[in-house]
Amino acid sequence: MPMLTRLTQKIARSPGDPEVIESGPSSLKPIDRAGRMLGWASFGLGALELFAPKVVTRWLGMEGKEGLVRAYGAREFGAGVMCLSTNSDVGAFARAAGDGLDLATLATAYRDDNPKKRNVAVAMAAVAGIAVLDAAVGWAIRDLHRRKSEPRDFSDRSGFPKGVEYSRGKGAGAIPDAFQTAPKAAEASEVSGDATPAAKAMKGAVEPVE
Repeated sequence: MPMLTRLTQKIARSPGDPEVIESGPSSLKPIDRAGRMLGWASFGLGALELFAPKVVTRWLGMEGKEGLVRAYGAREFGAGVMCLSTNSDVGAFARAAGDGLDLATLATAYRDDNPKKRNVAVAMAAVAGIAVLDAAVGWAIRDLHRRKSEPRDFSDRSGFPKGVEYSRGKGAGAIPDAFQTAPKAAEASEVSGDATPAAKAMKGAVEPVE
C-alpha cells in the first residue's frame, strides 16, 4: 500500500513540485480502511474472474458459463473502484448486491447431478458470509460520514471553564486596586476658563469679521 501511494504521488506530481519523502499518519478511520480492503479484494476476485474464468467454472462444475463469469469480474472491478473512492459506502453496498447475484447464480449449480456440488455449497457459504460483511461495512461507513456531516450543537456551552455562574461570582467580587482604571481626565482636574497659549495666539491672529 505505501509503495502504491508513492507511485501515484510520483505520477500526479508536476515538474518543480516538492518530492514527498515520507507520508504522515493516515486520517482514515478503521472502518474506512476496512472499506478500502474490500476494494482491493474486489480487484483480486475480479482479476480471477476476468482472466481465468475457466478455473472458476471448472471448480464449480459450471462449464460453459465463462462469459457470465467475466461479466461478474467486470462488476467486481467497478465495485472495487467505488470502495477506493470517497463513496466507499456505495462500493460496499454494490459488493453486497453483487453477492446476492452470485448466490442466485450459484444456486442454479447446486444440483445433485453436479459432481462439484460440494464446492458450490462451500462457495455459497463463503459468499453469504462476505455479503453480511459487505453490508455491515457499508452501513458503518455511512453512519460515520453522516455523523461527521451533521452540525454540532454547542448552545449549551458558555466558553467559561467552570461555567457562567462561577465566572459571574468571581466578577462580582471586590476589584483589587491594581486592576482599577485610572480616573477620567474630566474628573481628575478642575475645569477652568483659561485658554492655552496656542489658542490665544490663534485668536489674536484671526481678525474679527464686522
